[in-house]
Amino acid sequence: MIHQTLARGLLSGVTALALLAPAAMAQDAAEMPQCQVREFAMGLRYQQQSAEVRALQLQAYALARANLEAAIAKAEDPAKLAVVTDLDETAIDNTPLLVRDMEECHVYDTWDTWGDWELHGKPSVIPGAMEFFDFADKAGVAIYYVSDRFGEPENKAATIATLKELGFPQVSDDHVLLYGTTKEERRALAAKDHQIVLLLGDTLADFDNAFRKVPTDVKRAEVDKNAAHFGADWIVFPNATYGDWSTAPLAAWDAKLKTE
Repeated sequence: MIHQTLARGLLSGVTALALLAPAAMAQDAAEMPQCQVREFAMGLRYQQQSAEVRALQLQAYALARANLEAAIAKAEDPAKLAVVTDLDETAIDNTPLLVRDMEECHVYDTWDTWGDWELHGKPSVIPGAMEFFDFADKAGVAIYYVSDRFGEPENKAATIATLKELGFPQVSDDHVLLYGTTKEERRALAAKDHQIVLLLGDTLADFDNAFRKVPTDVKRAEVDKNAAHFGADWIVFPNATYGDWSTAPLAAWDAKLKTE
């Protein structure tokens, strides 16, 4: 009888805990700080670790080289040709900064940690980039690095030092054009003395001002209008980590969920 009484008591205690647990868990969840930036984890993992992104990057640079070789073959003077390239996630990989920020639950696309990364961080070279830019340099083609990294003197000096340390060619004050004016204006500087035969970038504003600060649906329409450029003189690189698409609404199948 004592054992039965004890068992009933234990059962009642377990039942009470089971009833209280959902409420306690809900209260704990409400008290926990929200970390919406964690939703970037899959994109970061794809960008930094997937073999598919590495393959896409190598493919993009192989296509860029083939197209540049064709342009050189047609040119009377290859020294009059130019390649204009973005830096971040096109020529250099900054994902360690983004992962650190995500792990600290800090929204990295507010760019308030980027300045410190430019000064002290260690980006790596995107696969295929060095081989491509070395080829362009040896062929006598001008290379312009047009990036929205911070253009303050200290930051520009740090970016130039980083690019030189990594081994990129033609790294100089007049060939590294950073934030301060629009990319369209900086591309125009490169076009003053050269024919731009290739544009390389991971966001569409790297190619044309029509894509700058416009809604996603407008960009999609502009992509269709400019379809002939892609894979020809515009080479796009994958970047699943940041972009104004990150807040775009998703379209779902309206059928009822069924599992088997």
